[in-house]
Amino acid sequence: MAKRKAAFYWMTVPALLLFFVFHTFPALQGVFYSFTNWNGFAQTYDFVGFKNYYYLFQDDNVGNAYWFTFKFAILVTIVINVLSLLIAMGLNASIKARNFFRGVYFLPNILSVLIVGYIFNYLFSNVFTVWGENLGIGALSTNLLGSQTLAWIGVAFVAIWQGIALNTILYLSGLQTIPVQLYEASGLDGANKWQEFWKITFPLIAPFFTINMVLAMKNALMVFDLIVALTNGGPGRATQSISHLIYTGGFEGGEFAYQSANSVIYFIVIAVISIVQIRYLQRRETDM
Repeated sequence: MAKRKAAFYWMTVPALLLFFVFHTFPALQGVFYSFTNWNGFAQTYDFVGFKNYYYLFQDDNVGNAYWFTFKFAILVTIVINVLSLLIAMGLNASIKARNFFRGVYFLPNILSVLIVGYIFNYLFSNVFTVWGENLGIGALSTNLLGSQTLAWIGVAFVAIWQGIALNTILYLSGLQTIPVQLYEASGLDGANKWQEFWKITFPLIAPFFTINMVLAMKNALMVFDLIVALTNGGPGRATQSISHLIYTGGFEGGEFAYQSANSVIYFIVIAVISIVQIRYLQRRETDM
């Protein structure tokens, strides 16, 4: 047993050290620098206390980034979970070429976010506009990503297209855990499909619904790669997410300490939202 424990320690301790060095320690450094005025390059810096945190709540750019991120995350989370659940139910049925369709729907999850973003950037700019002009559709004849009011919808569309893949697989795995006998018994009792869904299907896949909601919301709140590939935060700052603002301001704008404070607030917001989601949805699981 002593030799086996030693092997386990040799597997876990190096991983723990690497995690601390490359994740925990930099995070603690960020918290430390958030109380300074360091620009990321200078040899010296001064402590400014909570000034960075105070000015964050006065900054319109920060407010716009949070507003865009929240409306983007809410829309993406809801649409992804609704569509992925419907698709999973279709893929769980006895249809022809079922395995083929499962592979097709999972394909977007294999592709890199940056690659998907650059592909759709080209489509929005050069393909959809030509289609719109040829078909006489005014909404498609102009680049959606070039509009300050509509660009965020284009970003959300791409995020939903790629995000559906993983959630569909998770819902599908949940649907396959439901015994077929339950549906046979409900059919004998005269239950219709709508009643089967709300009385059998949804309660039994409630844990998968919780996982998908939390993951979809977290991924949407942390959107970065897609913004870089599609709009780079533009036009203007119309599609600048919080993570994109932290990156551009901290590493390109000389606001390292200021954006470190922003990242601390950002972490707290994501943690609070995730905890509230988990507790509320798990409570709903027990009530079903």
